[in-house]
Amino acid sequence: QGQLVESGGDLVQPGGSLTLSCKASGFTLDDTAITWIRQAPGKKREMVAAITTGGTSDYADFVEGRFTVSRDNARNMVYLQMNDLKFEDAAVYYCATVYNGGWIWGQGTQVTVSG
Repeated sequence: QGQLVESGGDLVQPGGSLTLSCKASGFTLDDTAITWIRQAPGKKREMVAAITTGGTSDYADFVEGRFTVSRDNARNMVYLQMNDLKFEDAAVYYCATVYNGGWIWGQGTQVTVSG
């Protein structure tokens, strides 16, 4: 059974940095694109970044060059490096992909921006 597990969320001050990780089990990530999505309380889910099997990345406009998505196929991991975090970046961050014809998501990791 395919599964995704996110980690790396934390409490940071505005302007701080975090790196989120997404680890896959039960399947190999190099066969699939991965999308990072976030959801803040009371707000809709929004795409943050995505990376294709070939390593091409795409970002939401609000990222404004602050985030970088990358993948390490040897480790079956995808990362989201986030710099210059803002109050509005606070949310639960999820990684998701298509597996066996349907979307699977991790449980999410909480990013809190405060201070």
